[in-house]
Amino acid sequence: MQTGRRINNGSDRAVSEAIGFIIIFGIIIAGIGLVTMYGYPMLLQQQSSSDEQIMEKNLIVLQNDLKSLAYKTVPYKETSLKVGGGALVAYNMTYDNAKSSYFSIYDNDALILKEDGNNATAADPLKFYPGSFRYESTSAQTVMSLENGAVVKRMLAQEGSTVLAEPRWFYDSTTNTVVIYLIGFNTTDTMARTGIGTVKMELNQDPARSYSSQYVLPVGDSIWVNYTYPDTIPNSNPDYSTAWNNYFSNTLKMTGTGPYTFPTDTSRSTTLVINRYEIIIKSV
Repeated sequence: MQTGRRINNGSDRAVSEAIGFIIIFGIIIAGIGLVTMYGYPMLLQQQSSSDEQIMEKNLIVLQNDLKSLAYKTVPYKETSLKVGGGALVAYNMTYDNAKSSYFSIYDNDALILKEDGNNATAADPLKFYPGSFRYESTSAQTVMSLENGAVVKRMLAQEGSTVLAEPRWFYDSTTNTVVIYLIGFNTTDTMARTGIGTVKMELNQDPARSYSSQYVLPVGDSIWVNYTYPDTIPNSNPDYSTAWNNYFSNTLKMTGTGPYTFPTDTSRSTTLVINRYEIIIKSV
């Protein structure tokens, strides 16, 4: 007869292993939960930021292609690029004038001619609808566009925008010369791209679509320019009013609050050169 002695039949070891397994399993589940809660959103944010930076570079590459087509008269350009985190869409010059931004140009003496041959006035200015290459990312909450030779950016559904890469407008005070570039896109069909694709563009060399106009404006005449986006949809995604207004005011040193006037010397005649180019989008 045995008293005061515990009989060990091995069941205690089984209980210890079960408890250990439960603890380790709980630690694993907690780790997965922490990674899912904190780590995964950070990875998505970094991926969205990376996609956004890549598209900024892509649009600047396309801007350089435009410079080659318009300023260097290269007839054709082709660029391969990757579109991630959103879609790149080509909007042509006649997409929808009621919903599209445009540039208006006129002078005090109504000497600038519109495309229809009539004189441009403040009430009826020369209007140019450029179209755009537009990238929209819902994950990064940003929209960027290549519009009239400039790369512009804004946050979705928020006020304000900025110019990432400026166009090639300029004023030469020595010769009192203003040069304005108007670059529009034309497509045969709606074009959009996600993933890897090739953007093919060519310059429309039809003299009726791509041409240069030069005016010698008399003493006292001023040149007025404005960027307009339809008020029917304020603060919508493609509204880059702030970006263009800052470009007019800060870079070109234009005066006014919209429309803006070039800082020309009105005590002498002014030379105005308007270079208009139409770029045909063959594929995206």
